[in-house]
Amino acid sequence: MNVKIITDSACDLPKEIIEEYEIDIIPIRVYDEMDIEFFDGETLMPRDLFQKMRDGISFKTSLPSYESIKETFMTYAKSETPCIYLSFSSELSGTFQSTLLVLNEIKEELPSFDFAAIDTKCASIGQGLVVLKAAKLAKEGIGKEDISKKIQNYATHMEHIFTVDDLQYLVRGGRVSKVAGFVGGLLNIKPILNVEDGKLIPLEKIRGTKKVYKRMTEIMEERGVDLRNQIIGISHGDDLEAALALKELIKEKFGCEYFVINSIGAAIGAHSGPGTLALFFLNIEDNN
Repeated sequence: MNVKIITDSACDLPKEIIEEYEIDIIPIRVYDEMDIEFFDGETLMPRDLFQKMRDGISFKTSLPSYESIKETFMTYAKSETPCIYLSFSSELSGTFQSTLLVLNEIKEELPSFDFAAIDTKCASIGQGLVVLKAAKLAKEGIGKEDISKKIQNYATHMEHIFTVDDLQYLVRGGRVSKVAGFVGGLLNIKPILNVEDGKLIPLEKIRGTKKVYKRMTEIMEERGVDLRNQIIGISHGDDLEAALALKELIKEKFGCEYFVINSIGAAIGAHSGPGTLALFFLNIEDNN
């Protein structure tokens, strides 16, 4: 592998994929109501986060620490290993801008440092699938510039369709409006949202969980291209049963065989809450 792929913990990739492709993960910080600091995926695991949220504890997120960012990149700068950093959407977090400042600082110290920083405008396993694609290309020996070009196009065409149990978590974090949050909490109405240019946009309101799953697959059919041959991403807020039920619907409807399924981590989960279910796929053919 001649290019190192680095991302942040908002990618929600399973541990086995991270290890197989030697992807470096920079942890996003999370704080509870007592301002105790946690590192997403390191000192705060998804199941613990969601249980505490069910118990009424609120969390807030912060940028990765300066030390985490610098230590991660400095190793590769010193060894003159080309790097591609693929970030959580800049519309949802300041992580990209913060990391870019550190990268430019390292570049001043070590002018030969060869890196590309890409704002994926994606989140959770949507971001994760972009990272996985880049890691596969790097493993094939593709160069940094070619990977960067392909990945920017790939990220632009990544669809995010998701639902939450309670929109108030997103409202408190400033991710959606109070009006959308109020309506979403009424009469078993489940919201469907998506990501457009990195921002969360409410799409529809559906009554009943089964109808939501059905509608998510209908939107997938409307927007997706060559779904059968894609890797489909599904992330969940401590509800594996729901994720597997959605997977079976998708397999039955489209014949999809390749899935990445994982729990949402603290970087996303602190804002989306338990019971979130998210679906990720491409709206173009993956010809790269």
